[in-house]
Amino acid sequence: MKRTTTADAANWFDVLLETERAQAASMVLSTGQSTGGPENRHEGNEQWLFVISGRGKAVVAGETVGLSAGALVCIEPRETHEITNTGEEPLETVNLYVPPEY
Repeated sequence: MKRTTTADAANWFDVLLETERAQAASMVLSTGQSTGGPENRHEGNEQWLFVISGRGKAVVAGETVGLSAGALVCIEPRETHEITNTGEEPLETVNLYVPPEY
């Protein structure tokens, strides 16, 4: 068994755990911060984004969805995506990549 917490993350994006088949990363965006964009995609990886706290939006393959605590978004391989913190507090997420991306 492997175990960690998001408190172990050292940066705004930090890989926390990894196996041969999957990877978990913490991503914390400050107010107004954005990551990704119209050209951002993972060619052979699914990204599952789970929101722990904060508010934001995800634009995935041109579709916009609101993000808040408890939201879960699956980003399929090759789907363009951008994540933005639209709230007043940090947007804290855990992201699973299958297979590992980083």
